[in-house]
Amino acid sequence: MSQQTADNIIKIRSALPDSVKLVAVSKFHPAEVIKEAYGAGQKIFGESRVQELLAKKESLPSDIEWHFIGHLQTNKVKNIVPFITLIHSGDSERVLAEINRCAEKAGRKVNVLLQLHVAQEETKTGFTPDELALYMERGDWRAFTSIAISGVMGMASFVEDELQIRREFTAIRNVFDELRRRYFQDDGNFSVCSMGMSHDYRIAVECGSTMVRIGTTIFGEREY
Repeated sequence: MSQQTADNIIKIRSALPDSVKLVAVSKFHPAEVIKEAYGAGQKIFGESRVQELLAKKESLPSDIEWHFIGHLQTNKVKNIVPFITLIHSGDSERVLAEINRCAEKAGRKVNVLLQLHVAQEETKTGFTPDELALYMERGDWRAFTSIAISGVMGMASFVEDELQIRREFTAIRNVFDELRRRYFQDDGNFSVCSMGMSHDYRIAVECGSTMVRIGTTIFGEREY
């Protein structure tokens, strides 16, 4: 098992361009398996449940960069803000305001991605491109002194149609480019376009992803 995880990590990393970061999605996989990936040189791991993340963080190396990739409930924000490297799911004004409030309290500046909703499934959360354009234009986010908006995150619809997937990833990348041009031209921190998972990351990279979130292809099916 352990060699398989390490081999998978090495294989994926060697196929990714240097400009694309790999987030190993370790949710639902035990700490031992994360250690195997860490042993293969992987330092960035993505979790989507606060309790699970807190438990794992205690038992794993302290130089791991933890990314939060799931929907974040406002009442749980305070638990991860003191240590999280990047929150991918800045999916509403309310969540962004709460991250800022908790980060201020913790004396940290937290990196956050604006989550876009372009997929056709209703279950996915996030701003539509139009909602995000209005929010950015209104400018409330400029008052957040303890958040660094670092880019965008989005998912394509879970479909077989490669053209549709490509269209949706291109839409996410276009929003990223437009935001950078309009608001973050001089901000080197605004550099992350997080899109692509196990089943579609190759297309995402072709469409301009700078960060992919891969779980199953590394760890196999979830363990618990």
